[in-house]
Amino acid sequence: MKIIIIGGVAGGATAAARLRRLDESADIVLVERGPYISFANCGLPYHISGAIPERNKLLVTSEAGFEARYHVDVRSRTEAISIDRAAKTVILRNLDSGEETVERYDRLLLSPGAEVLKPPIPGITSPRIFTLRNIPDLDRIMASLAESKPRRAVVIGGGYIGLEVAENFHERGLFTTVVEGAPHVLAPFDDEMAAIVHAHMRDKQIELHLDDKVEHFEDRPDHTIVFLASGKRIQADIVVLAIGVRPEVKLARDAGLDLGTIGGIKVDEHLTTSDPDIFAVGDAIEVMNKVSGRMALIPLAGPANRQARIVADNMLSATQKDYKSYGGTLGTAILKVFDLAAACTGLNETAVKALGIPYRASITHSGSHASYYPGSQQISLKLVYGLDGTILGAQAVGIDGADKRIDVIATAIRAGLKVTDLTELELAYAPPFGSAKDPVNIAGYVAENVLNGSHEIIGWRELRDLLAENPASVQLVDVRTPEEFSIRTLPGARNIELDHLRERLGELDPEKPLIIFCQVGLRGYLAYRILKQAGFKDVRNLTGGFKTYAWATEKQASPDLFDYEDIRRRDPSEMEAQKSGCRVAVAGDVQMLDVTGLQCPGPILKTFRAIEAMDVGELLEVKASDPAFGRDIRAWADKTGHQLLGVGSEKGVITARIRKAVPASVPAEQTAIPVRDGTTLVVFSGDLDKVMASLIIANGALAMGSKVTLFFTFWGLNVLRKPDVPAPRKPIIDAAFGVMLPKGAGRLNRLSNMNFGGLGGRLMRKVMGDKHVDTPASLLASLVDGGATLVACQMSMDVMGIRREELIDGVEIGGVATFLGEAQQSAATLFI
Repeated sequence: MKIIIIGGVAGGATAAARLRRLDESADIVLVERGPYISFANCGLPYHISGAIPERNKLLVTSEAGFEARYHVDVRSRTEAISIDRAAKTVILRNLDSGEETVERYDRLLLSPGAEVLKPPIPGITSPRIFTLRNIPDLDRIMASLAESKPRRAVVIGGGYIGLEVAENFHERGLFTTVVEGAPHVLAPFDDEMAAIVHAHMRDKQIELHLDDKVEHFEDRPDHTIVFLASGKRIQADIVVLAIGVRPEVKLARDAGLDLGTIGGIKVDEHLTTSDPDIFAVGDAIEVMNKVSGRMALIPLAGPANRQARIVADNMLSATQKDYKSYGGTLGTAILKVFDLAAACTGLNETAVKALGIPYRASITHSGSHASYYPGSQQISLKLVYGLDGTILGAQAVGIDGADKRIDVIATAIRAGLKVTDLTELELAYAPPFGSAKDPVNIAGYVAENVLNGSHEIIGWRELRDLLAENPASVQLVDVRTPEEFSIRTLPGARNIELDHLRERLGELDPEKPLIIFCQVGLRGYLAYRILKQAGFKDVRNLTGGFKTYAWATEKQASPDLFDYEDIRRRDPSEMEAQKSGCRVAVAGDVQMLDVTGLQCPGPILKTFRAIEAMDVGELLEVKASDPAFGRDIRAWADKTGHQLLGVGSEKGVITARIRKAVPASVPAEQTAIPVRDGTTLVVFSGDLDKVMASLIIANGALAMGSKVTLFFTFWGLNVLRKPDVPAPRKPIIDAAFGVMLPKGAGRLNRLSNMNFGGLGGRLMRKVMGDKHVDTPASLLASLVDGGATLVACQMSMDVMGIRREELIDGVEIGGVATFLGEAQQSAATLFI
């Protein structure tokens, strides 16, 4: 039997080797258009940085070595021009000599792979623009790096190859920008999981332009300008296109073979094309997604290798009844992005929703191994599952252990296990390697509880939309510690720490919908169980906690991170400091705090306590492995005034250097606290004339361009009440306060003087109307429209029995720290 294989690398070379192992007598011809029949295309980007220092290590085997070992007729630099199916022949052309030959076959295997997408964008033929698909592409990039010594690189596309190229350009010392046309990188991931990658790339000083596309390129004498649809311009010394690939199907189409509905070669479960003597594998074919049952294009090396093994068996089988079947693919994949690993399998939530499959999704944040053993890192794991418990897909992002967990879940999907079965998996445990409750087990526990109704959850997107549309419709409770709450929380949330929740249940309305959250979801679940058993009817816990919400809703892109002219002036060695993000030198004694391995709220709380025990001016260096610690410590430093000297990240360990701030009693010339042109007013009184004075002063300050903050406390809270809100259910004392107090700025009647049993207020309103003076309600509306910050004192609200839903829209909830922070930076502070 004579077999011709068109295309090498993962599919073709693997099939050729398998064929020879099965049949020593077969006549096998392997045709490869490029100069290398088998190379590690997944490793190409890592030669750019030198992570793979020797180019030859990317060559899996040589033509001569393959011929000698497998006795295969290898013809590199040879292209298949056409197929004559009736005559069962292929025309081959030697690309060096131009000579054409005709080869007969009994069986033919197509493994042409995929080609890089190069849309007809004006300027795309620039010599500074490259693709990376094979060894010759890599050689051209390496030659350009050696000859032109570029300083700034732009990568177009945020897929696997694009991010790998960006990382390795950065590691080589180039200032690197990634442009992605979608709202987030890594299409197989959902946006909140990709947001973790965005944050890490920003920490690593990668410039991100998201939801933006290239309109054209324009060459200049020493650089190329990338013009984006948003109007932005990026200057580049080298550009790599990584916007995707498409199946190479020209040869199959010209031969009259059937193509699938999404552009690949159509094959059956035996990998046979519409011609029974022609088979196909790899990136060029459409395969069934095992979860959705739909056809898909999966350009991955793993599936191509498995297909090649099956197809080799089938090509040598005497009859079709002996053929083996390819059971489809899950699309399991993993990517290294600096210190992170991002892995996925099956369908993401976006795909499940598009297919109309009823589903639930939950997010957990667990340690890669036992937290008490050094080096534990956080794994963020998202599980998507049907209402019957079928596992539809999973995504994991973390420094360590993401690969292991996705491999376990991929195996579970292949075996037909359900989420309840994940709770029963007996996985290897010892403190350096895992936990007694592995992250996979925990994901199963959460999913099982969601499906059996013992844990009702809400996703970050649903909560975001709810808070934007109707925040007064729910009670929002942060059950973290007061220290965590003081750093960052959700708008409108009140803080009731989990450990004190049972004693403070009376502060909550059991009939009104209640949403609770903590940092990662565990304390929220414990609070959920307390509340449900206490008679609260409508309670939901934010899945993934505040950590997921913050990652998903913060600004994802980091455009304009670099200044092009500044890059031209800077020494290349400065990139090393740029990578770490911790560029400020530290002199003198430094106290060390190692909180690696601790999960929230451990790292930030231990930092609080360490700073409290230090003297003013002393330095603290904190090492943490919680991926959110970098953002938490920045927010904390802004709140407390302590000097954050730098934040860096290396191999999953975040290092922060902090100098304890000087106390407030130190003379102003030593503190050097910047003062802004702002005005802060405390509205304590509910008297009509005093409120009018505060609102008029505030509007005047706003008109003069000042930033205005009004802090409403005690009787002043009445100014913010809605006049027509239905009375919420309250304890009797709180309800009594509500009846006695005026509802809103439009119903203030009492005057500080000349009250006359209420007649003074009416007289004052008449005089104001006659003299065309704005009413308190209109003055308040003007402040809201003008961008003034209105803050209601949380403590006073508790005392007065006023609920968040009773206040007008746009009011923030805060405490004395909020007021003091604003007052400290204001040019004028008034108490009325």
